Amino acid sequence: MTSNRDAPTLLLLAAGMGSRYGGPKQMDSIGPNGETLMDYSIFDAYRAGFKRVVFLIREEIRDAFEEKVGAKYSHGIKVEYAYQKLDDLPSGFACPEERIRPWGTGHAVWAARSVIGNHSFAVINADDYYGKETFLRLIEFFSEDKPAKERINCAMIGFMLDQTLSEHGSVSRGICSIKNGFLEKVEEWTQIQGHPPAGVNAAGKNKVLTGKEMVSMNVWAFSPEIFSLLESDFRLFLQVFGESSKEEFFLPSAVDSWIRNKSVVAHALQATCSWMGVTYKEDRPQVVESIRRLVSEGIYPSPLL
Repeated sequence: MTSNRDAPTLLLLAAGMGSRYGGPKQMDSIGPNGETLMDYSIFDAYRAGFKRVVFLIREEIRDAFEEKVGAKYSHGIKVEYAYQKLDDLPSGFACPEERIRPWGTGHAVWAARSVIGNHSFAVINADDYYGKETFLRLIEFFSEDKPAKERINCAMIGFMLDQTLSEHGSVSRGICSIKNGFLEKVEEWTQIQGHPPAGVNAAGKNKVLTGKEMVSMNVWAFSPEIFSLLESDFRLFLQVFGESSKEEFFLPSAVDSWIRNKSVVAHALQATCSWMGVTYKEDRPQVVESIRRLVSEGIYPSPLL
């Protein structure tokens, strides 16, 4: 990916509004001593080899976020902030007055471009739990020598669909097509729920899935060259949806377009541990119990920091 052997940056996407959850779930206390899910991710990432974290947040929650989360790491991993702003758009575009919804995960990553700088970086959601093996695999990928190619190397760590569903409502997932260890396609599905799971595909058709599909949970490894690709695709998105109050520019959809355009070589890596998340408030007790069990098994110290 790059000859730079500096430790890569971890970018945590924490600007979501948590509308289905009822609030900013990335700041919700989950661990036995008030730890958030992102605290466990940062703990695992630091042990794996990440030495810098960039929190992508909304600027208006900076003080509360710094007090509850960022200040914990003043003597450990390097902490920086980037902001997802509705009016942070490529030149020639303006945000509709009625829009309050963020522009999506693709825009969130692009919004961190000046803070990330010329560093390789991993992307994760702040309100998901991925397990320590995920971060070890990301570091391993960054450290591997990649053959010189015209296309950019990136990677996704995917999880099995039926391990990422909620019993309390539908979810959206990027359904992945894999061949010989490489990502061939990512299709954004919505309204996925049930046993067996069913949802609405990118063409707007209701389809039944097996539950064994690999899905993107926004765990990516990138080099900084992808920022120019993101901006190009975001411009195309805005040309079509720039006046919308709700359409979002999804990161998996952007990667899918790069694969189709042969701009990137996307490595697909299967997760070796379980994912956990709190899409709905009703998901919280199960996640709290799972973290309590990991602590009791000695996987994590308590308190964590």
